[in-house]
Amino acid sequence: MSALELRAALSLSSIYALRMLGLFVILPVFAIHARTLPGADAVMVGWVLGIYGLTQGILQIPFGMASDRIGRKPVIAFGLLLFAIGSFVAAIPGDIWTAIIGRSLQGAGAISAAVTALLADLTREENRTKAMAMVGTTVGLMFAVSLVAAPLLFDAIGMSGIFTLTGVLASLAVAVIVWVVPAPPRPAAGATGTPRPTLASIVLDRELLRLNIGIFILHTVLMAIFVVVPIALLEFGHMPVKTHWKVYLPAVLLSFIAMIPPIIWAEKRGRNRAVLLGSVGCMGVAVLALIPAMHSAGWIALLLFVYFAAFNILEAQLPALVSRFAPPAGKGAALGVYNTTQAIGLAAGGALGGYLVKYTGLTSVFVFGAVMMFLWFIAAFSMREPEKRRPASANSLEGELKHGLSQ
Repeated sequence: MSALELRAALSLSSIYALRMLGLFVILPVFAIHARTLPGADAVMVGWVLGIYGLTQGILQIPFGMASDRIGRKPVIAFGLLLFAIGSFVAAIPGDIWTAIIGRSLQGAGAISAAVTALLADLTREENRTKAMAMVGTTVGLMFAVSLVAAPLLFDAIGMSGIFTLTGVLASLAVAVIVWVVPAPPRPAAGATGTPRPTLASIVLDRELLRLNIGIFILHTVLMAIFVVVPIALLEFGHMPVKTHWKVYLPAVLLSFIAMIPPIIWAEKRGRNRAVLLGSVGCMGVAVLALIPAMHSAGWIALLLFVYFAAFNILEAQLPALVSRFAPPAGKGAALGVYNTTQAIGLAAGGALGGYLVKYTGLTSVFVFGAVMMFLWFIAAFSMREPEKRRPASANSLEGELKHGLSQ
């Protein structure tokens, strides 16, 4: 990657990281905090966790389309400001409905499609997979940071302080998108002059559909099981919230070490399908095994390590595969659909997890997660390997990026 491509990838990854931090940082603690809020029950807690994804799902494609018309950077800046406003609203002491309103406003800053489209504009075809993998890995990193930091932050500054902190970080991120991220070249990369594929053709494309199903299930299961895991550690593992990092930290750190060899092997040997299927299978087994392990913090930590390692691999793989399977003139639309299904999965997981806990008990959430992983494995089994692309010259894009950076 050229210096400017690397700068674009790193700065946009930081923007994406902030959005995911706002989503993930409440997961380890909110189910416990919500017990103190008027009007809260398991269903309402699920909605607080999931409403972020619902508003993301509704607005992801409109934000992506707006970025095609008025530019990527203004749309991303506007979305970050919405996210900040939602964070400050959620920080206001109140009942469960105040938290729901704040989280819905956070989700309304639906910048994922615009960020990934801008990243596609700012990178050459042969480097786009690396750049998308950087963003995907950032998601896993933010999840790791959140799991470790959230209990400590919750103990130090409370839930209101956590929401306020994410609002301040979102406000600072506007400066990054305005002054650090290069402006996209004109015309935008990917405008090849060929007819653009229709949205319907992208939604129904077989390979893209498999990946969209995958990201939906990945985040549905994530949100659902984290309605249960913090409660299991508190009630069955007899661990106060501020000590949950002792379970999360070893699992998360080791998972980042474990994810690197499979990703390298998949790219070098062209075995993306094998690594994807193996990761999905490992997640399914880990989720199901959490049922007998709920009463042991040690077993929960071990199974979370397996879960996180597979999760991080898939978060890096899936957006990279979308960028490779998508038609050149339809990358923005394909990424918009991908991010929309991800957001819908977040909403569905939080809501379904809450309903399952309330009406069928804690263990049913893990059974649900394992079944979803099995269905994903079946859907992905016939996936083909993406074709390798021919390297392109960096000269023209490098010049355009320098021009954009100077504007």
